[in-house]
Amino acid sequence: MLIGARGVFIFNRLVRLRNQMRTAWADIDVQLTRRHDLVPQLVTAVKAYAGHERALLETVTELRSRAMQQTSPAQLGEVESELEQALSRLFALKEAYPDLKASDNFLQLQRDLVEVEEHLQYARRFYNGAVRDYNDAVQRVPDLVVARLFDFRGGEFYQAEAQQRASVRVQLQ
Repeated sequence: MLIGARGVFIFNRLVRLRNQMRTAWADIDVQLTRRHDLVPQLVTAVKAYAGHERALLETVTELRSRAMQQTSPAQLGEVESELEQALSRLFALKEAYPDLKASDNFLQLQRDLVEVEEHLQYARRFYNGAVRDYNDAVQRVPDLVVARLFDFRGGEFYQAEAQQRASVRVQLQ
């Protein structure tokens, strides 16, 4: 009886932790959707002032499309890190184009994206904390027994690739 009650308690805790991890992932997805919604507006605003920066604009657009197709946290982390770097280069263009720097539309889009990035940073940290807690639970004894019995599998961390952690270098010609 006591073993059965303990098993139910462990099972319910694993379900709660798994759901918390899934909810945290959904929060990241919401912020990424906000970012993806802002990118076309930003590209349009920059095109008006810096039309010859076509390669960068195409890169940002292509990365946004790739990111929207990803479902794995690890793969999405790679693509989103590339997009983040490309957006940083896009923001650096404002120094080369005084009209763009003074554009209210561009400045508002930049502020909106900075806000989204801050929310994303928090959501990623929260998600990774939820994954850590869940993974700890499914790997600990006696929880491990219940986890294996009911096929609870470890979660996947959201992380950037090593080369994408380097600071962005912007070179305007």
